[in-house]
Amino acid sequence: MSAQDGQQVLGGLSQKELIWRAFTRHRLAMASFYLLAVMYTLALCCEFFAPYAPGWKNLEYSYCPPQPLRFDFEHGLHVRGMTRFIDPVTLKKNYVENPDDIIPFGFFVKGQPYALLGLLPAERHFVGIERWDAEDAPPFFILGADRYGRDILSRIIYGTRISLSVGVVAIVVTFILGIVIGGISGYVGGRTDNLIQRSIEIINAFPQLPLWLALGASMPAEWSPLRTYFAITIVLSLLSWTGLARVVRGKLLSLREEDFAVAARLLGAGHGRVMFRHLLPGFTSHIIVVLTLTVPAMILGETSLSFLGLGLRPPVVSWGVMLQDCMQMEVVANYPWLLFPLFFIVITVLCFNFVGDGMRDAADPYASR
Repeated sequence: MSAQDGQQVLGGLSQKELIWRAFTRHRLAMASFYLLAVMYTLALCCEFFAPYAPGWKNLEYSYCPPQPLRFDFEHGLHVRGMTRFIDPVTLKKNYVENPDDIIPFGFFVKGQPYALLGLLPAERHFVGIERWDAEDAPPFFILGADRYGRDILSRIIYGTRISLSVGVVAIVVTFILGIVIGGISGYVGGRTDNLIQRSIEIINAFPQLPLWLALGASMPAEWSPLRTYFAITIVLSLLSWTGLARVVRGKLLSLREEDFAVAARLLGAGHGRVMFRHLLPGFTSHIIVVLTLTVPAMILGETSLSFLGLGLRPPVVSWGVMLQDCMQMEVVANYPWLLFPLFFIVITVLCFNFVGDGMRDAADPYASR
């Protein structure tokens, strides 16, 4: 195919198709995109994927170390049971893997009853052991247990729903504030633009973490977990819309005097129609990029507040709440598997950043590559 023919093929594609084609060529961004899809699937169906309920516990297995999944042709997929003994001098609980105690695993097995999404009653779990309800059914902890004998893997999966949804819900508020305030600033201009930009500079001048801590500390301790969840979401949204507002303002300043915008006004279109119907769609891809890169900041903000005890609180399960068990260095040194939520936080933030980078590179599909 000649270069001219290639240009004709590209010329027949829409902007969305060109952006998607460029995005799919970014392998790291595509891998991150699919990984995020898996994580949001876990968040949506956490009851099905989690072996145990988030509040289930077995105090006899406090701080039980991880039991890695194993496979052999004799026993199939399984884990080995743990034998606990207490040091008579230090009184510390220690666990030794028993190679003769085989706990067979299966997929789509019956387990603790649950309601999927709070609506559909079910008993099947993605992975688990048979005879879970028997009196001698041994517990298993693929990623270990915390001080109350709660399964860390199950709590991480349930925490995925809270930690990831905080970013998504906050993005909706950020999108509305950023589009409206930034659009007014860039389209109207003059004193209105000057006032909005000075206000944005004042908001950005405050250190984010101390401001988060101050707003988090102002929330009453008697609030319900659901009320605290929405309060944290609003706090994060009110401090993160400024970046999007500046992007929208800069784009509108360059587009409002274009011929198509002037023609729309001369034909009698109102200011709102010109701004939201004709100007904003011209840089939708840039808006999506900014929002994508903002989600990690939301997740880290919720994690920081919850870790310091000023955000979400138990019995709510989030990654930040789980990291509260790592406040003491002695605990981290003796039970490092309590840091597994941190691994999921890092992976999620990196995935969002890679997806944002891929979308930013694909936002201008006509650029030479």
